[in-house]
Amino acid sequence: MTGPAPTTDPESFTGQISGPAVEGPDPVNVPMIRHWVEAMGDDNPVYLDDEAARQAGFDGVIAPPTMLQAWVMRGHRATQELEAARAAGTTTDDTPQDELMNLLDALGYTSVVATNCEQHYVRPLVPGDRVVVTSTIESVSPEKTTGLGTGRFVTNRMDFTDGHGQPVATMRFRILKFRPRAEQTTA
Repeated sequence: MTGPAPTTDPESFTGQISGPAVEGPDPVNVPMIRHWVEAMGDDNPVYLDDEAARQAGFDGVIAPPTMLQAWVMRGHRATQELEAARAAGTTTDDTPQDELMNLLDALGYTSVVATNCEQHYVRPLVPGDRVVVTSTIESVSPEKTTGLGTGRFVTNRMDFTDGHGQPVATMRFRILKFRPRAEQTTA
């Protein structure tokens, strides 16, 4: 028995969950916050000083909103291992997100550029929160021609929750998967 025939319509991926939910490897914590604000040069005291945070209306220190993705990102080593496994053909790219990217590559849209990111915060993250993210392919545009080339815009919506399933933020991340102009003129 075989499964359903693979789709050749990128827009048919709209609404599919991109892959499994991802829980951050560590809870939100002050040492990571400290490293982040030092690296970013952010001296807002609500990130490291409980009293300043309370004076600002919080129960204690909060994580910078710009750290949202940092809590769920896989590390450099894990990313390298995944890329090596893909190159060796020893991994299955069977999530809807993988299938969509493979289809777009097969259709000649081999280049990618991030076009925009929108974030909506429900509440600040605080030390001890366990961050979980689920991602949905929110939309795949019809073919568009841009200054970079012809391609399709793909928007993923990421819903971030705490360890109790309560919403903390939503992020929409849009990319353009495209066929570069140089390739279009020679093809």
